[in-house]
Amino acid sequence: MTVSRAHRRGFAGRLTSFSSLVRGSDGAWNSPGKRLRPPMRNATIAASVLLALGTTANAQPPEIGNARVVMELWPGPAPGESGNIGEETAKTDPKTKALTSLTNVTKPTLTVFRPAPNTANGAAVVVAPGGGYTNLAWDHEGEQVARWLNSIGVTAFVLKYRVPRRPGDEKDQPPLRALMDAQRALSLVRNKAAEFAIDPDRLGMLGFSAGGHLTAAAATNFDRRSYEPIDDADRISCRPNFAVLVYPGGIVKKGTAELAPEIRVSAKTPPTFLAHANDDPVSPENSVTFYLALKRAGVPAELHIYSSGGHGFGMRSIKHPAAEWSRRCAEWMRDQGFLKGTAEKTS
Repeated sequence: MTVSRAHRRGFAGRLTSFSSLVRGSDGAWNSPGKRLRPPMRNATIAASVLLALGTTANAQPPEIGNARVVMELWPGPAPGESGNIGEETAKTDPKTKALTSLTNVTKPTLTVFRPAPNTANGAAVVVAPGGGYTNLAWDHEGEQVARWLNSIGVTAFVLKYRVPRRPGDEKDQPPLRALMDAQRALSLVRNKAAEFAIDPDRLGMLGFSAGGHLTAAAATNFDRRSYEPIDDADRISCRPNFAVLVYPGGIVKKGTAELAPEIRVSAKTPPTFLAHANDDPVSPENSVTFYLALKRAGVPAELHIYSSGGHGFGMRSIKHPAAEWSRRCAEWMRDQGFLKGTAEKTS
């Protein structure tokens, strides 16, 4: 069915999930009494398990496609980062050698993919791969997405945000560090708009699965920065001008038909495009409930529920209706005025 158009060290070394934060008189987010347990020291065991699974330690995303720059997200240690989860690890496809998955991320980055100069239209998108806040599906929900965005004239910034949850984090709550990274990424890209020849008023965020949840959180919490500003970039808005959520999870509070408390839809939530498959084990009710909240708030939104496609299809070539999501998304971005000045392709 198609319904048309419409997270430097700080906090005294402790964090809580962002759904339980309250705003203090100093403007900072504080926990109403709940703190994390001291971190468990099991990094060696975790690293051994990952290596046994065929991962490579200290792997860095290779320069694939139109990647030109890898920018560090933070000028120093990321806020709230203890670095106690072992070395960053990656998996690659044995046939294509493409980097497919990343985990144990403690140093977030943005990998920049720029379109050809004669097709660039000034729009930009921060891409958040999924992976259940455990790993990052770097290829089919990251780099492949960036290359598609380049094909329609959009500059892409693939966000390597912090995963997995740290020892002591609540499993049923979204991790605050990821929201810090998303908010920082949006402000940093805007701060560098001139450098990358992009329009700071046409900056969107696109996320898959857990990355879709992160995108929704960024789109509804831009008025509550989840960390203390550390430089001039953090004084620039972290509100995306538009959002794209593809098979998002965690939008609906578990066991209810209500939005999760961290998803704070208002009339200021940016225009949103949603895509989900009806046979997705991560219920499409996540997308439907978010869409209905947007509609009630008067926010332009478009929802596509495809008859089949399952979960995690990303940019993969699949023989299911859900494979059409990128075409419909490009049409929506054009219709909303975010694509300008080029005869962009839609797939």
